[in-house]
Amino acid sequence: MEPVSRIEPITAATTARRVRGLAGEYFELTKPRVVSLIVFTAVVGMFLSTPSGLPALPLVLGTLGIAFAAGSAAAINQILDLHFDSGMTRTRLRPLPTGTLTTREALIFALILGVASMVILMLWVNTLTAVLTFISLIGYSVIYTVYLKHATPQNIVIGGAAGAAPPVLGWTAITGEVTADALLLFLIIFLWTPPHFWSLALYREKEYAKVGIPMLPVTHGRQYTQLQILLYTVLLAAVTIMPFATQMSGWLYLVGAIILNAGFLRYAVRLYRNYSDELARRTFRFSINYLALLFALLLVDHYRVYIHEALQSALY
Repeated sequence: MEPVSRIEPITAATTARRVRGLAGEYFELTKPRVVSLIVFTAVVGMFLSTPSGLPALPLVLGTLGIAFAAGSAAAINQILDLHFDSGMTRTRLRPLPTGTLTTREALIFALILGVASMVILMLWVNTLTAVLTFISLIGYSVIYTVYLKHATPQNIVIGGAAGAAPPVLGWTAITGEVTADALLLFLIIFLWTPPHFWSLALYREKEYAKVGIPMLPVTHGRQYTQLQILLYTVLLAAVTIMPFATQMSGWLYLVGAIILNAGFLRYAVRLYRNYSDELARRTFRFSINYLALLFALLLVDHYRVYIHEALQSALY
């Protein structure tokens, strides 16, 4: 009897691990944590755009197209920012700085995602959503990354328009039009972006200064940035009440929004009065949960009647 060779299964297992590892690197190239929040707000925009029931095709393909575009933009951002990412602790372990992926591989991947996104949205969703998604993709991956990020300390404020687009994209994917309610969702994320990102910039100030990126704490100092965080948080708290005022949402949303805003304002005030890197980190983390919970409240409040009826049916 011939001895059983152990080389082949080991080689197969090693190959499988390498494939999984490579797939994981491509996945990381899309900034999955950021994209998941983008997609979530887009889906909430879809559900809020109609009183009840969503058509399956625009829901599924619209979500897929928006997700592909966001992933493409994230990959292009990392290609163009490779030099800066390599010099920052926060980003130096990304796939491109570590060399696990080449810029050519990343570019091909980004182009495939981008083209797939446009094809999906143009053919199976609608032209308006495709056009707005393309503008957002270019706005973030090129205009913000190449120019705004390095030209002005207001980079986050101006570039925040691209990041605030997802709920509008979700809305247009279902309705084919941009309405005042959709723009209100846009405004909420637009005002959320500066206090969210500046809280991170505060405790990463030295890293941004090292690579020459003119973030607000670098150009105007910590205290000025802390004040701006507080002022934008106050504006955000006021704007997040508007969905109730315009009757987009009801009392459930209002109560939840007040609680969330109280939490965010507490962090902003504490950050302004008694700064520490740890507090800035906690503020940054809270801001992510804040936006996710705020949009979850919008969604639950919108369908509270249907949820109540479903629960009653299940119980009785």
